[in-house]
Amino acid sequence: MPRCIFHVLWTTIQRGDEVFAYVFNMTKAGDHYWVLAHVTPTFDAGGRIIGYHSNRRCPDSSTIATVRPLYAALLSAERGHSMKSDAIAASNKVLSQTLEQAGLSYEAYIFALGRESA
Repeated sequence: MPRCIFHVLWTTIQRGDEVFAYVFNMTKAGDHYWVLAHVTPTFDAGGRIIGYHSNRRCPDSSTIATVRPLYAALLSAERGHSMKSDAIAASNKVLSQTLEQAGLSYEAYIFALGRESA
């Protein structure tokens, strides 16, 4: 999993917004599987974030086929950096360039990936 995707996810929910992200999870047995995670913050009566809730959906294989090249490019950008912050900055630059070329926000891009494969 590219570090910058987790960075986008946590930055978004800590800001109080919901986020969608394709996540490549690992089981306790070491197997891997893809999910489309929808993560939302939970607020107390005073409007403070007190937790998070995630719903996960199983994306179809054609959607994952469109996600893999992006994640491979992000991971490639991260590999040359020993410091986590530098790796995130490098892959975030690639993600930003990808979104700019597509003319889409992160959220719109994620939804577009699912529609392209439909």
